[in-house]
Amino acid sequence: MSRRSGNDQSLKEVIEELIAAYRLGDKLNQTRVISLWDQVVGRVIARETTHLYIKNNILYVKLNSPALRQELGYARTKLVKMLNKAAGNEVITDIAFL
Repeated sequence: MSRRSGNDQSLKEVIEELIAAYRLGDKLNQTRVISLWDQVVGRVIARETTHLYIKNNILYVKLNSPALRQELGYARTKLVKMLNKAAGNEVITDIAFL
C-alpha cells in the first residue's frame, strides 16, 4: 500500500528532466557512440584504435595501421549508419580516420 501525492514522478522522469535542464543529452549520446565503437567494429579493429573523440558531430578515430585507415575509409558511410543505429539517435554525421 503506497501513497502518492500529486508531485510523484518516476525516477526515469526525474532523470530525463535533469538531463534536459542541464543540456546533457548531446554529450550523453556522444559518449554512447564512443562506447559502442568496439561492439560495432569488432575486437580486431578496436585493438588498432588508440583514440576516439567527437567534435562538431564528426567522430575522429586514431588508428595504428595506415592500411586499416584506408579500408575503413571505404566503409565510412556504413559505419556512421551502424553507430547511429546502435546509439538510437543520429549523433554523428561523419567519421574522420587519423
